[in-house]
Amino acid sequence: MHTYLTALGAVKDLGVRSSDRTGTGTISHFGMQCRYALADGFPLVTTKKLHLRSIVHELLWFLSGDTNVSSLQKKGVSIWDEWADADGELGPVYGHQWRRFPIVREEDGRVVVGSLDQISALIEDILRTPDSRRLIVSAWNPGDTDRMALPPCHTLWQVRVLDGKLHLQLYQRSADMFLGVPFNIASYALLTHMLAHVTGYVPGDFIHTIGDAHIYLNHLDQVETQLSRDPRPLPNLRITRQVTSIFDFQYDDFEFEGYDPAAAIKAPVAV
Repeated sequence: MHTYLTALGAVKDLGVRSSDRTGTGTISHFGMQCRYALADGFPLVTTKKLHLRSIVHELLWFLSGDTNVSSLQKKGVSIWDEWADADGELGPVYGHQWRRFPIVREEDGRVVVGSLDQISALIEDILRTPDSRRLIVSAWNPGDTDRMALPPCHTLWQVRVLDGKLHLQLYQRSADMFLGVPFNIASYALLTHMLAHVTGYVPGDFIHTIGDAHIYLNHLDQVETQLSRDPRPLPNLRITRQVTSIFDFQYDDFEFEGYDPAAAIKAPVAV
């Protein structure tokens, strides 16, 4: 994970101090891109231990269309608890937009209200028109952001099939480089593998394009610790059974072979 560590170091060295919504303060650098070739191994950060259960279950939760944290809590995942209301609801966040993106349009002089399952449509389009440049899923819906507990940080992603390989590029408007980004890299790399698996392609590259890349001021000591560690060999992802629908994946379908990270580094979450 030299690529991630280089990006983390660049934000630390090149970023400028900025205030932020949480009141914590950041060092921010605007505009950067990293590329991870999935053929080189699964891009799990090895300079600190990541909670794989949270990464996998969160992605499956997104794909299910759920927006209530209760189902995550039952699986021992608490990463969304700070933003949920008393009933566990987060509003129309990722899963809602991925699976039920609201549509209002005029047809034959009348207004039609409905929704679009972007994930199902994406799979169909990959299979039908794999050379398309319109294979896009958006979590950013300006009409719904004021009803979300936290408007999407990873806002939009695009799939491209080239020479038998399925690539995925994410645009992330806001990126917590120490706590959040290692999760985001792993989550979207896993999504790339899953999409390739059910559509019959080889996983290609995950490209991570970031708007505001930042380090919170109360993470600086932890960043120094992480940058002082040498990265270890990347693990390999093995999907343990043949899955035909992206909605049928289960937690036990994934094995991260050879994951041997350094010890975890704790840091507070800015809410």
